[in-house]
Amino acid sequence: MSMNPVAVTIFIGLFVFVTLLGFVAGRWRRGDLDHLHEWGLGGRRFGTIVTWFLLGGDLYTAYTFVAVPALMFGAGATGFFAVPYTVLVYPILFAVFPKLWALAHRKGYVTAADVVRGSFGSPMLALAVALTGIVATMPYIALQLVGMEAVIAGLGIPMTTTVAGTAIPDAPLFIAFAVLAAYTYNSGLRAPAMIAVVKDALLYITVLAAVIVIPAELGGYAKIFASVDAKSLLLPPATATNFGGQSAYATLALGSALALLLYPHSVTGLLSASSAKAVRRNALILPAYSVALGLIALLGYMAVAAGVKSNPAFAQGFKDYGNTFAVPALFLHSFPPWFVGVAFAAIAIGALVPAAIMSIACANLFTRNVFKEFLKPGATHRQETQVAKLVSLVVKLGALFFIVGLPTQYAINLQLLGGIWIIQTLPAVFLGLYVGWLRAAPLLLGWASGIAAGTWMFVASGNKTSYALHLFGVTVPCYDALSSLVLNLGVAIVLSVMLNLVSRGPAAASRTAT
Repeated sequence: MSMNPVAVTIFIGLFVFVTLLGFVAGRWRRGDLDHLHEWGLGGRRFGTIVTWFLLGGDLYTAYTFVAVPALMFGAGATGFFAVPYTVLVYPILFAVFPKLWALAHRKGYVTAADVVRGSFGSPMLALAVALTGIVATMPYIALQLVGMEAVIAGLGIPMTTTVAGTAIPDAPLFIAFAVLAAYTYNSGLRAPAMIAVVKDALLYITVLAAVIVIPAELGGYAKIFASVDAKSLLLPPATATNFGGQSAYATLALGSALALLLYPHSVTGLLSASSAKAVRRNALILPAYSVALGLIALLGYMAVAAGVKSNPAFAQGFKDYGNTFAVPALFLHSFPPWFVGVAFAAIAIGALVPAAIMSIACANLFTRNVFKEFLKPGATHRQETQVAKLVSLVVKLGALFFIVGLPTQYAINLQLLGGIWIIQTLPAVFLGLYVGWLRAAPLLLGWASGIAAGTWMFVASGNKTSYALHLFGVTVPCYDALSSLVLNLGVAIVLSVMLNLVSRGPAAASRTAT
């Protein structure tokens, strides 16, 4: 595809604008950035509105923007699972996170692993939670690049740049992430918080324009749905002996909802709020993003109706990026160049915001629960923060390696596994807030059992997230994360009860949850 100068100019202009915002953000609500809670949590001073933008930019990523419509485009109704799952997230947020925030604020905790360390007095259980979070998040950062790659290709910007006769592959990604690394290192969480306001404004403008203009061009929603294969509009029906797509869809939505808030970037965004009240308010107003997500998902069907895959102008994009290119192709087909620049900037900035928060969250985990716990317990605040800044750079480089050095499918598979792994921290992180009789050792064994079982089911099913369970003569396809979580809970609860009966002692070395 040839480069469109108007779209490229607007895209680069908006990118430069948010870069400047990222550097200026270090002066916003100024604090001592040599303290980890200031650099990594924004000083815990973000109110309801800023937290809303930050979490919106954190949870609704560029990969979401392109992957959900791409799944609708290629697989049909199954891709719509993202909408009910984001609806289920917010009651969990309302019920659990005000309590977790209050505990973290009172004790000075920065990560979920800090909470586990304080609740159970077990550095090894906290280490398991921290490492799970880091490993699960790394490929998630990498996948933000997939959305960015697709829009850069759509703009016609060459991915390979020649300097002094040497070809540099993926040069635009390296430039984007070098800029991201610089302002994140300088400003910490304040940078993505400020940029998220711009990102979300661009996102809503793009979505509103898309759901009004594109259906009008295609003859209305009735014609859009009529153009989609009837089998793609509904899930396969369940039978008396096989629940098929019905149970796979429902368990995927529930399991994804339970897993989402356990990711380090979710915890980091929520712990940066100024009060438990701000967390509760966000549980009530964040569903606005779910409405936007439902509209975004329909872009997949619009791309089908527009026939973008059969358009020779987009053949190379689909060859290189598969169905991920459906949204960029749809916008190129439907909008003038200036608005394509705005929409593509929204997607690209939508990659940078969560990538920044994710790298900061991983850095917080390593610093507090590996470096300070095991390597240098007497580290000063300045030393903690310097380590966190350096680790955030390493995490970004690791994410680039996933995309540049490995096939994209590897990153996708690892991100799918990440959801299965991160949910195994639920008993220690969430139940530890409410249940006083759980023990650290059984929780650690439960975590290991869940990790092993979930990974085995994923591999045994051919790298798919749904594994068919056979219960009383009925086949029940179930999300691997949910099935393995049940095993995890069973091991943790049964062994905790047995230990308590034998010892008749307290369930944890120190119980800080209230």
